[in-house]
Amino acid sequence: MKQSKQTRQQVIHYSVGTGRLGLALQEEYMRHLEQVQQEIGFTYIRGHGLFHEDIGIYQEHKTRSGCKPFYNFTYIDRIFDRFLEIKIKPFLELGFMPKSLSSSDETVFYWEGNITPPKEMSQWCQLVDATIRHFIDRYGLLEVRTWPIEVWNEPNLTNFWKDKDQQAYFELYHQTVLCIKRIDSKLMVGGPAICGGSDHWVDDFLTYVKKHDVPLDFFTRHAYTSKPPKVTFDYYYQDLEPPQDMLNQLESVRNRIDQQGFSHLPFYITEFNTSYSPINPVHDTLVNASYLAGVLAKAPQYVDGFSYWTFSDVFEEFGVPKALFHGGFGMMAFHGIRKPTYHLYRFFKQLGETILAQDDNMLVTKTEDGRITCLLWHYTDEKGEVDHLTKTVTLKEAQTDYFIQHERLTETAGNPWRTWQQLGRPRFPSKQQIDLIKKTDTPCIETEQIHGPSLSVTLSKNEVRLLTIVPITDNTDSYPGLDDRLITSY
Repeated sequence: MKQSKQTRQQVIHYSVGTGRLGLALQEEYMRHLEQVQQEIGFTYIRGHGLFHEDIGIYQEHKTRSGCKPFYNFTYIDRIFDRFLEIKIKPFLELGFMPKSLSSSDETVFYWEGNITPPKEMSQWCQLVDATIRHFIDRYGLLEVRTWPIEVWNEPNLTNFWKDKDQQAYFELYHQTVLCIKRIDSKLMVGGPAICGGSDHWVDDFLTYVKKHDVPLDFFTRHAYTSKPPKVTFDYYYQDLEPPQDMLNQLESVRNRIDQQGFSHLPFYITEFNTSYSPINPVHDTLVNASYLAGVLAKAPQYVDGFSYWTFSDVFEEFGVPKALFHGGFGMMAFHGIRKPTYHLYRFFKQLGETILAQDDNMLVTKTEDGRITCLLWHYTDEKGEVDHLTKTVTLKEAQTDYFIQHERLTETAGNPWRTWQQLGRPRFPSKQQIDLIKKTDTPCIETEQIHGPSLSVTLSKNEVRLLTIVPITDNTDSYPGLDDRLITSY
């Protein structure tokens, strides 16, 4: 198995997903992304629709001799300029097909992304060439060399690639990567961005690449763990496979890549979550964070980068969302309300790089400045009451005093979805209701002092907890006459 050269932080915070890129022109979208970058910080952002009509890169001017292409970068420049200002780079997904270049009219999503191959491959390659050259002219070759370029999205599904035609996709990838490498051989290009359930594509794609000597700089796949849905008017309800299922997927694909002779390739998961549906209530809940804690803790064994799908509920695949909480993918709901999964990522950001201990419910680390930071979680898919889980954190120095900060996500702390429930699930909450819900999106913080050598922690159902443990020198005895018992009511 290939061992990642990146640190745990780099893998987990490598990338985050978004809806189509045109949404970045909305004010709330950018407010959410700015906050995510301030409190969590991702390296890349990946989204659909680079070539969709709402960004308008590909246009045609009619002349007497026919149609002449015109490439318009007005909107994408605004978007990418702002991304780079807030320290996040594009992870380019090339797609979907501009309608004027498409071979037929099949589309996906409310916003109608065209999913067909180009009617003329040369026109597609000219579009790709013009776009990449523009980015180089605007941002510099050295900068654009750091942007991974992924060819298409989930071509193994008929929803995203007409007839899931494997050979048509391989040809698209082949011609696209040659086009890009002619511009500069050090630009990073990869694929095939398949989802689970069709891992024979791993072998078939790598076999094609080897046979035709096609450049491939990284391999991409998506990962979800939800079972078939129970569909209602507003929602998809889905049970989840155990968290280990996603880890098994990652390990299996990594092994396939290695066995095909590509052990040197970085392996990126460019979409992942529990459910693949943007109307599954699990995304809004504490369960989502508790479930993914164990996945994020162990995924760096198998992958070089993870991209959570998505950072914000400003998202329109199934149309304009119908309520404040609607099961959206985002780690942040409308009005900047932070869901539990948001804080899970924030907790991971505070962990150290030195692992002191790890098991299925706990990750204990040490930071460079000597703090012990520990993440604990108690995921369960059982309905009703569940026994608490008690974990013991062993500390190094038995005779040392420690200050302990507990930051807790529970059903009653850092869980704004529950507050929304209690308010009667207002579809379009008032400003006062929004302000109230936002007050409940923060984890509970508790503190204590202990004298080593260990700390016992009891977790409630689906709780996620971050411990920060700092050795201290207790100066209480240096205060003559100090007696807390004399304080009224103590």
